[in-house]
Amino acid sequence: MKGINASRRAFLRTASALSTVGTAGAGIALNLAAVGSAAAQSAPADYKAIVCLFLFGGCDYANTVLSYDEPSWSGYVAARNVQPDPIALALPSAPVAGRTILPVTHLNANGLNAGRQFALHPNLGPLKTLFDNQQAAVIGNVGPLIQPTTKAQYNTRNYPLPPKLFSHNDQQSTWMAFAPEGASTGWGGRLGDLFMASNQYPVFTGISTSGNTVFLAGRESVQYQIGGSTAAGINGLNNVYNVGGANVALNALLQETRQNLFEREQVKVSTRSIAARDAINNAIGIAPAFTTPFPGTGIGNQLQTVARIIAGRDFIGARRQVFFVSMGGFDHHDGLNAGHGALMTQLGAAVAAFQAATTQLGIADKVTLFTGSDFGRTLTSNGDGSDHGWGSHHFVVGGAVRGGDFYGRFPLIGVGNSDEVGQGRLLPDVAVDQVAGTLGRWFGVSDTDLLTLMPNLKNFGSGTSATQQVDSALARVAFMA
Repeated sequence: MKGINASRRAFLRTASALSTVGTAGAGIALNLAAVGSAAAQSAPADYKAIVCLFLFGGCDYANTVLSYDEPSWSGYVAARNVQPDPIALALPSAPVAGRTILPVTHLNANGLNAGRQFALHPNLGPLKTLFDNQQAAVIGNVGPLIQPTTKAQYNTRNYPLPPKLFSHNDQQSTWMAFAPEGASTGWGGRLGDLFMASNQYPVFTGISTSGNTVFLAGRESVQYQIGGSTAAGINGLNNVYNVGGANVALNALLQETRQNLFEREQVKVSTRSIAARDAINNAIGIAPAFTTPFPGTGIGNQLQTVARIIAGRDFIGARRQVFFVSMGGFDHHDGLNAGHGALMTQLGAAVAAFQAATTQLGIADKVTLFTGSDFGRTLTSNGDGSDHGWGSHHFVVGGAVRGGDFYGRFPLIGVGNSDEVGQGRLLPDVAVDQVAGTLGRWFGVSDTDLLTLMPNLKNFGSGTSATQQVDSALARVAFMA
């Protein structure tokens, strides 16, 4: 994209100037350096944001999105309710305690197998409403892949597969960075590299409400981390020993002119930190009271913070932003029904509130949220839970989503078929690269850059030109308008 090289040169000059801060302070220094950088390219006329909602632990696919036509349901129940396991993991198809699975009627624009019927977990009522209103869609059987893979190929030695399958840390990293644990950049951060110069404050291009994440780590762009409803400032700056006016003196001390080279750089870092905190807090303060309340859960609070930052996007001059929020607790080796059900309640309520907030702000078609997770889990029961798997079903939500439908090919349900690789572990049909590529194209990334940012995307496409390759790679998962 035009201006990227200029942005890179400006960044490297700034990084070089800040190198005297030393190893311990380099991360903070580089993070805040971006705040003072001038935009090197013309900003897009519109605003767009991508929100990654990551489900840490490996979300159980089989009880999240279900296929309940007779062959599918028979395979599901047979695998989940194996005797003599003491606890049945299969959800009831008929009302139990006033609850049952939630059938959804899809548009079938993607040509799913005739006769397939689908439903959501009983606690995902708010997401069902979004699906029914065509504001949400399901991408079936997503997972890390290097190239299209059959079960026979999976069982062949030396066939290229993602490394360290079924490992939490490695598959989390592969989802976010296309490489196992130790990766230095993620695809959200690489999107930030392309668009940071479009924003008045480049440091606010990638924002995490869930701590440090490789997803938002770029080659040049760096993530801004925020916890709670406001950005944290320098410890003690706002209240020193409860003495009125002391914070004013400390503020002046932190920012006064110094002669020593190290001290001068420290002053620059402190000044940028204060400026960044003030800018983001002022942006957050612009947000209106949201008509649909956010639930007081961890994910509810995170998505509310993201909604408030988006509401103040003009104040901080943002044109492109990538956000990271998360939920934990999905590693259900035991207690699956109760634990997973409670998390589904939190997920559905928070995502619905977020969609209502973007609608209220008038930018629902400019904000797209998607879910990701380490991996799916086994269809078979281990007694009271499920084990590590591979492919899983995921949601994408927003006004620009071709909602009310399923994308990809929904797998056969059961054990011993061509769509699983043991114990009902799904062999992914859709690569994470294809999901990322679809979002990237909507975000405004050129087809040539998509093939660079998503390293395996070319393996799922064909043709001689970049556009032909990307078109064919994304055709089966065209979930964005």
